[in-house]
Amino acid sequence: MGTYIKTTEDGRKVEVIGMAICLEGKKEADRLIPIHEHPNWAAILKAVPNATHVAGRLPLTAEEAATAQAALDEAKTAYESSPLGIAERIRMAQRNAIANRD
Repeated sequence: MGTYIKTTEDGRKVEVIGMAICLEGKKEADRLIPIHEHPNWAAILKAVPNATHVAGRLPLTAEEAATAQAALDEAKTAYESSPLGIAERIRMAQRNAIANRD
């Protein structure tokens, strides 16, 4: 179960599932990129004039981007406080300590 963001013009559902923005249940992106940072921003704005962010191939309006970012932040917070997230942070700290030692 994910957070619904929008339906594309061709009827596919865009939603946030876990820590990813998905198109029809398949991961499209794990973060939002502001439109002005995208290398092809002019073509995107020509096709979708009200886009403010992109997630992979998906242009998003300000409202859609805010909903997606809120869902991503919520999923990240839940993951970081879970046993799996804590174990991952410990693993990364140990890995960095070993790398710095060598």
